[in-house]
Amino acid sequence: MYIRFGRPKQYIYGNQAFIMLSIAYEAFYEVASHQSFSKAAEALYISQPAVSKQVKKLEGELGVPLFERKGSSILLTISGEKLLMYLKQAKQIQKQIDSDLDIIKTELRGKGELRIGASTTLSLYVLPRALSNFQKKWPQVKITLINRNTENILNALVQGDLDLAVVEDRQDGSGIRYDFFMKDKIIPVCSSHSPYAGKSVSLNEFVNVPLVMRELGSGTLSAWSRKLDELKIRAGDLNIKARLGGTEALKNFLIEDTAVGFLSPLAIKREMELGLLSEVDMPELIAERDLSFVTRTGETLSGVAHDFIKEVKQCYNQ
Repeated sequence: MYIRFGRPKQYIYGNQAFIMLSIAYEAFYEVASHQSFSKAAEALYISQPAVSKQVKKLEGELGVPLFERKGSSILLTISGEKLLMYLKQAKQIQKQIDSDLDIIKTELRGKGELRIGASTTLSLYVLPRALSNFQKKWPQVKITLINRNTENILNALVQGDLDLAVVEDRQDGSGIRYDFFMKDKIIPVCSSHSPYAGKSVSLNEFVNVPLVMRELGSGTLSAWSRKLDELKIRAGDLNIKARLGGTEALKNFLIEDTAVGFLSPLAIKREMELGLLSEVDMPELIAERDLSFVTRTGETLSGVAHDFIKEVKQCYNQ
């Protein structure tokens, strides 16, 4: 007698791919192991009639009976015992295949290149710790981190210049998918020597406050602009002195000036601790935003990219 195995199938469990026997062989194996059709159905998460159908199908393909009933019990025939013996061997081979392939995938994952694009706040104040941890685990992976504002990063991702984007705010666009990982907010701040430091400012007074803003296309400006829209405040009615490209430029300007700007606490943690910057008491103008990974729609992430995302989320307990 010979055994004709059905076409192997691949199932995804978590991030692991397993080569599986056909469902008919799996049904027989579970029934033979449990000596019960009902327990086999529970093990396979299918109905008992479906298990019986698959066993009958297999008996038809092999041309021999595999079970015989004696009262309420089921027993293996000689053919069934032989088949069970071979399937146990096949299961062991399957485990070895899965183990060996997992080792190979791990080795491959530990090499290669990962091109990341991140908006300013993320690239300067969020990702460095995760990048350092990731490099210690995968020292042979070449990482390129590009720092641009959110609009430019998303354009580069869509054009295929990046493998993964990490941005501060969601923007409309087709062909991309967002994966949230962390909450952030934008708060009003100024120099500790500014007359607005720690001062409560009403919305009516706010229109006269000198402001310095980020450049168009930045995630920080986008989140804060939405807050203005919610409050029905027009940017044209505000006293905007300048627009600066980049978080560092805006932060350093504010330290030297008396104007008010809007930045993430992630970007000014050190300056707040040193007393160089102070929050302005304008709770109505605090804007919340989502920090997200962005990928191209329909594309499967590489193992390297998947592990990097996992590392970032672990760093920030997500």
